[in-house]
Amino acid sequence: MAVYQLDNDLWFPDPHLGEEDGLVAIGGDLSVDRLILAYSNGFFPWFSFKHQDEPLWYCPLQRFVIFPNEVHVSHSMRQLINKGDYRLTINQDFESVIRGCATAQNRNQDEGAWLGAEMIEAYTEMYRQGFAASVEVWNDSQLVGGLYGINLGTAFFGESMFSLVPNASKLALIHLARTFGSLGGKLIDCQFETPHLKSMGGRFISYEEYIQTIKNS
Repeated sequence: MAVYQLDNDLWFPDPHLGEEDGLVAIGGDLSVDRLILAYSNGFFPWFSFKHQDEPLWYCPLQRFVIFPNEVHVSHSMRQLINKGDYRLTINQDFESVIRGCATAQNRNQDEGAWLGAEMIEAYTEMYRQGFAASVEVWNDSQLVGGLYGINLGTAFFGESMFSLVPNASKLALIHLARTFGSLGGKLIDCQFETPHLKSMGGRFISYEEYIQTIKNS
């Protein structure tokens, strides 16, 4: 097992050679070209901007994903959706969503906070170039939740979500899965398992199945 030092060239090592937690490489930059190469091969950057000067690149070999047609909508969520209290949109306010993901519940004050200025700038540029997308949850004209991620072909790589009211991030994820699935989307990458995502239908698949789905997108 090893962690590889990246340079100015665009490349990533074989993820099977990385650490058990999925850490494979360090360094490089967060340019659009490098991020596209990374996500196309199952890598993503994740590092504490308060303690780490260079990006850390992860590629877990057990991938936690949601298939759009398997998203779980509980009875209580169906009731909430049917009430129609919240309006859901896509790509209407990416910058507010990513900043909400960075600051909700004072996340940016945490020692391990990872969504800093450099990451925000990089993913906002990905959005400007058509490689990132957001889902917004509105209560009247107020943004109360949402999520954002990278969209390449029929794969969506979820990065972060936030809620300022109960269940807003669940609404965003359900809307993403339903909309993405209706457009031919095959896979939503959740990166890491959480109880929240597991309750929504997330499950593990092998890297081999994961990368085959991405490459066939």
